[in-house]
Amino acid sequence: MQVKYSYLQEQFADYPAILERIAEVVRAGDYTLGQAVAEFEQCFAACLGAHYAVGVNSGTDALFLALKAAGIGPGDEVITAPNTFIATIGAINASGARPVFMDITDEFVIDPALIEQAITPRTKAIMPVHYAGVCADMDQILPLAQQKGLTVVEDACQAIGASLQGQKAGTFGLAGGFSLHPLKNLNVWGDAGVIVTDDLQLRDRLVLLRNHGLKNRDEVEIFGYNSRLDTIQAAVGLHLIGQLEWITETRIKWAQRFDQALAKLAPQVKVPARRPQKRYVHHLYMFQAQRRDALLAFLQASGIEAKVHYPVPLHLQRCAAPLGYREGDFPVAEAQARSIITLPVHQHLREEQVEYMIAKISEFYS
Repeated sequence: MQVKYSYLQEQFADYPAILERIAEVVRAGDYTLGQAVAEFEQCFAACLGAHYAVGVNSGTDALFLALKAAGIGPGDEVITAPNTFIATIGAINASGARPVFMDITDEFVIDPALIEQAITPRTKAIMPVHYAGVCADMDQILPLAQQKGLTVVEDACQAIGASLQGQKAGTFGLAGGFSLHPLKNLNVWGDAGVIVTDDLQLRDRLVLLRNHGLKNRDEVEIFGYNSRLDTIQAAVGLHLIGQLEWITETRIKWAQRFDQALAKLAPQVKVPARRPQKRYVHHLYMFQAQRRDALLAFLQASGIEAKVHYPVPLHLQRCAAPLGYREGDFPVAEAQARSIITLPVHQHLREEQVEYMIAKISEFYS
């Protein structure tokens, strides 16, 4: 049996309907910040219970522009986690600020108990990463940020629909950045991103920053960037956003089945603890496994496209060498990088494929 990681062919099997939406854009000649962008922004904000959503070119730009709009720049420090995708610290670096890492919890998110020790006079912001669809512990992070006068910009690129105590990831801080990359839970036909905020002044500044700083065709308020959400991608997003709850609930269903079955394989397998106050949306289904590399090879040989996200934490990547971190600085993140493995968990899996994965993992440890 084959179990693919990518689900894009199934996701967009109804592409003729999307092409018709795109044809409407073509017929109207409405390519740049067209009507579909405004409609998608309204739908996206409504899905999260946010006041405003601003469409941009990518999830990376969503983080970068949110930092810039918040006044983060050269000489500043931004605290984040070392186990995230490179785009998180790439956005911090692009803003001119310095990424500062802190270790993580067994849920794969930054450990709030450790953040305070990373704060220096240069610290201006915290960027919690809602990694793999797990909402960070914002109930502990926000009070600390408020006490220390720090801005919170959330990396929610993998976490649309995740929540803590009913509040959606991306809506706790000043702003939250989301990605619509083709492999995200809510995806389009290329790169795209969205920033959400409840702050009208920040929203207005983001609208300027994403479009060269243009107030109108003839007046430029500030120096900005070319980072508009493409109208065609907004049309794709509008087609799919109505399916978001089904996508999320299906992923949750498969993840709960994995949790139930894999917990029986302890101690060879360690399933993350699940807090009842959180809604986990499982952009990635990850667990820790003994003999991870051997298990990965066995699953791949069995037709299961398992992966590792990621085998080398960012503080040990070559690009981060100037930051001065060394092996051993973040033992939890480093240990997880040696043991984590990711299974396909997408909404187009069939039940027999889920059971096949469980059976193969059980066979490996038998």
